[in-house]
Amino acid sequence: MGLPEILIEFKAAASTAVARSGNGIAALILRDGSNAAVSYSYTKLADIVQSHWTAANHDILRKTFLGGPARVLVERIGADDAYDAALARLKHKKWNYLAIPDLAEDGASAIADWIIAQRADKKTFKAVLPGYAANNEGIINFATEGIKEDTKTYTAAQYCARIAGILAGTPLDASCTYAVLPEVTSITESADPDKDIDDGKLILIDDGAHIKIGRGVNSLTTLTGGKTADMQKIKIVDGMDLMRDDIRAAFEDNYIGIANSYDNKQLFVNAVNVYLAGLVRDGVLYDAYDNSAYIDIAAQRAWLESKDPAWADKDDNEVKEANTGSYVFAGCGVKFQDAIEDLRFSIVM
Repeated sequence: MGLPEILIEFKAAASTAVARSGNGIAALILRDGSNAAVSYSYTKLADIVQSHWTAANHDILRKTFLGGPARVLVERIGADDAYDAALARLKHKKWNYLAIPDLAEDGASAIADWIIAQRADKKTFKAVLPGYAANNEGIINFATEGIKEDTKTYTAAQYCARIAGILAGTPLDASCTYAVLPEVTSITESADPDKDIDDGKLILIDDGAHIKIGRGVNSLTTLTGGKTADMQKIKIVDGMDLMRDDIRAAFEDNYIGIANSYDNKQLFVNAVNVYLAGLVRDGVLYDAYDNSAYIDIAAQRAWLESKDPAWADKDDNEVKEANTGSYVFAGCGVKFQDAIEDLRFSIVM
């Protein structure tokens, strides 16, 4: 019997949201001629056959796993290959953060455009790119150079995989802000870290004791078209993406094909509300806000009026219960829980 299972699935999705968000997947495109196979999936560093990769690429894989992702997908390309074939393979896989360690500055634009296009097509892919101001919540602009591990120095591009691993391994009840990179001994420090962060750059800072991420921001800087300041935070966008994926998956797996009755629409909305309540309990959504799903009467009315202008005179209840063909018009109002990152503490004497 179909419908009750949806409620159970939403409950299960909510109860595992934080754990699943900390078990994200990093995807890498590596230029390497050591082996003929092109696609790999690793769950731990010990799974990797070292002879399948150059020493430099094995080092990149090791760094990626330091961040704690649940899985690392790798697409191999040849020395002179473009990224297109690897991206085409990744398009049909599930992952969270992409990094390409040999990405040249003039190649970042094409990767950013691909990520933005995939997100517009309902994918929740994101990428860590070196020094690229994409002005988009799906692109992390990693902008620290001169990253040293003892005597070896890495560029921002080479360290993007390390950052992708951290982001994929950070659960939704935490932020990557101040995440420590214990292997890093020094960096080329930002001349103005506050400005860099305001400009949408993810940077490393040196506090004298640790090298760590300054603040978990993405490259979004222009707040237009419904984009808010919250969406500049990596943590918030990760929560939004997880929620979109969960609701879409439950709808596609359990609702498409059943009768589009008013009762079934309400069952779907009620199931989403159970899911949202679970996210509140787990600290993903802000507990003092009325996080709730609903039938979207305004959108439903607009659709009905496009079919028959007489619907403009109908009351909201009639519109809410109207036959909408194959369409379900629903929405939700939510506020995501941010992490503690700033302190204003007054001492009065």
